[in-house]
Amino acid sequence: MEPNNTRKVVCGVIGAGWWGTYAHVPALLAHPRAELVAVQTRDPESAAKIGRDFNIPRTFTSADALIAQEDLEAVVISSVPNLHFPQAMAALQRGLHVLVEKPMTFTAAEARQLVKFAEARKLHLLVCFPWHYTRHAQEARRLIAQGELGEVRMLSVLMTNAVDHLIRGASTFPTHGEGRPYIDPQGETYSDTAVAGGGQIYTQVAHVAGYLTFLTGARPAQVFARFHNDGCRLDIYDVLNVELEDGCVAAVASTGATPAGKRLYEVRVFGTKACLFMELWSGTMTLVRRDGGEIRYPDLSSAEVFPERAPAQNLVDTILGVAPTVSPGTLGLASMEVIEAACESARTGQNIKLRVSQAVRSAGQAGS
Repeated sequence: MEPNNTRKVVCGVIGAGWWGTYAHVPALLAHPRAELVAVQTRDPESAAKIGRDFNIPRTFTSADALIAQEDLEAVVISSVPNLHFPQAMAALQRGLHVLVEKPMTFTAAEARQLVKFAEARKLHLLVCFPWHYTRHAQEARRLIAQGELGEVRMLSVLMTNAVDHLIRGASTFPTHGEGRPYIDPQGETYSDTAVAGGGQIYTQVAHVAGYLTFLTGARPAQVFARFHNDGCRLDIYDVLNVELEDGCVAAVASTGATPAGKRLYEVRVFGTKACLFMELWSGTMTLVRRDGGEIRYPDLSSAEVFPERAPAQNLVDTILGVAPTVSPGTLGLASMEVIEAACESARTGQNIKLRVSQAVRSAGQAGS
């Protein structure tokens, strides 16, 4: 039998578009214990070109045909959002481990189905949230879990990224990292509700919604939201108030209408013992204790700020058992619960309750 430390995970990528070829294909090719044997994209010429350029032996225009490959063990799904659920479910039913891009699905019910199915089959289901993989994110999560901040009472998040032109239907993307992407995104991926689901709420707030639960370990309990479309069919400016199940309250503001050179991702965590101040795009983090004292953590390098290759590589490591899952499907589900509730709240003007929070339970007990 082949020694365990030399086994490779045979992988495929479904939806090898602009992000798939920018992040996931290079991530799997660079992993010493991954073997990327297949990619899929709808256009046959594009599929053939990707196969040649990246030296990938099998190319497909059908996701089902790729999933049917007998030697596959895992797939990364980076197709358009409306295909995430059916393709992820088909892969799980085939017995494959899955990494699916955000937004995980169109609805929370779909995300819940994926999580339950993967758990029942003992398959790994990951969602693509690269910010969870940074040194700062891991340390912030540890500090909160171990009580270094005391009881977390409030989070404040401002997240901007220059993507409103995509939501408005443009098919080009500003320079990302070094040089242009291998493939430009398709406008419909972000601007067509039947394909994208929504605007800023699905495209970018998906990251923030998952980050709330990643940091605190608490799922959303209720959401109140307001959107501004700024003349667009989809939301461009989003403001959310979120209460988590542990009673912590969060204020989230996000827009894609920002200068490309001035994007922000400010996360402020307020606890009873200390406060944590993070700027994710700048890679800075400071802990300030309520009774005095401050810890400034070493800044992240530019390459560490957004580790886009980490999710696909974590999929492989998780399958091999050499690393824990950083962004399990349960975080994708929590994100979808916030997204769905925010859309319903913005549509109806009502506060949307998902589950009873600790604050409500405590109030009920006090009044009994």
